[in-house]
Amino acid sequence: MAIIMHVDLNAFFAAAEVLRDPSLKGKPIAIGHAGRSGIVSTASYEARAYGVHSGQPTFQALKACPNLILVDHHFDYYHMLSNSFFSKIKEVSPLVEMASIDEAFVDMTKPLSQEKDPIAFCRNLQFSLKEELGLGCSMGIAPTKWLAKMASDLKKPMGLTIIRKKDIPSVIYPLPIESFWGIGKKSAPRLRELGISTIGDFAKKANADDPALMELMGKFFYTAKSWVNGGGSNQIELEAPDPKSIGVSTTLGHDCQGFAEVYSSLRSVADELSLRAKRERKEGYGVTLQVKDTQFRLHSKRGTLVHSSNDADTLFEEARRLYEAYFNDMEVRLVGITLEKLVDPKKEEVQMSLWNYQEYEKMDKTKLLIEEFNRRLDSPSLMRLSEVAKK
Repeated sequence: MAIIMHVDLNAFFAAAEVLRDPSLKGKPIAIGHAGRSGIVSTASYEARAYGVHSGQPTFQALKACPNLILVDHHFDYYHMLSNSFFSKIKEVSPLVEMASIDEAFVDMTKPLSQEKDPIAFCRNLQFSLKEELGLGCSMGIAPTKWLAKMASDLKKPMGLTIIRKKDIPSVIYPLPIESFWGIGKKSAPRLRELGISTIGDFAKKANADDPALMELMGKFFYTAKSWVNGGGSNQIELEAPDPKSIGVSTTLGHDCQGFAEVYSSLRSVADELSLRAKRERKEGYGVTLQVKDTQFRLHSKRGTLVHSSNDADTLFEEARRLYEAYFNDMEVRLVGITLEKLVDPKKEEVQMSLWNYQEYEKMDKTKLLIEEFNRRLDSPSLMRLSEVAKK
């Protein structure tokens, strides 16, 4: 039987900012900016005690917690810490799936089968991440990815939870339906109208193929039914060696309508996509935005960039444009961005023409000079000092 571990960094962005500025330790902080358009990306546990949470407008967060400290994003810094996190995890097992910038699914079947005390092994990994990187994490261990994710959510921060299939009735079924990973907060009230208050209630009706539940859940009914009965995937999805496209998506904490409600999630997806593209040393010309509505139907719209890019801000702005143009009035439960038409930036030739000559004239002359030298080298290795600092 497979052993899947889900590792989730606790309040990652907030913890990263405390590492940058230790004076923030123990204080209620939120990552975001002030103003009517500001959205909280994440909040420290001290801030969460006041009701501050991700996706919340910052003006509401400040009302809930008047002494809240707002901190701007530092995405390059988060990238660096995320790289260190994944490198550390891969020392334990090479079978790692990047679920997001701060969480991973890891196939631990082989590593743990060789340990006399698997629990102690996982605790040591947890404490070494804390000691070496300064980042706390929660871990869930189970035979499927869904159960592992549910397990890691049970005890935060620094929790370690093991769930076997036989534990599902006693551990999972008593949980409120809102805690079901994969079911949005706006779907939960609809389930409660059907008499479903807990995951156990859901399992009972699902196993009876309740018509009303099947109609409400649509195609997702069969997936959710499998999950609550111990089924679901245990396959770790590794990224292709030379991908044709790179995509990142996230299921929202609740069904959302309007760009303001998906801002923080779309920002996080764009940042994570940028991280993955940079790891693969790829840029892209095509940006596709995917959304899934509350009936689990997938919709997508594609945009094209003037220049290839893997910059988080560029990807986010294109996704924002597509979202506001096509999906602003739709209730959605998942957002995703895919970078397509990939190129290797070091091999990309600058094609001059009558139509784009003036545009390339505006490019940084130093960058063009470096690119010209690199094209002449067998192994391109020159870069600007600013680019070295970002690595």
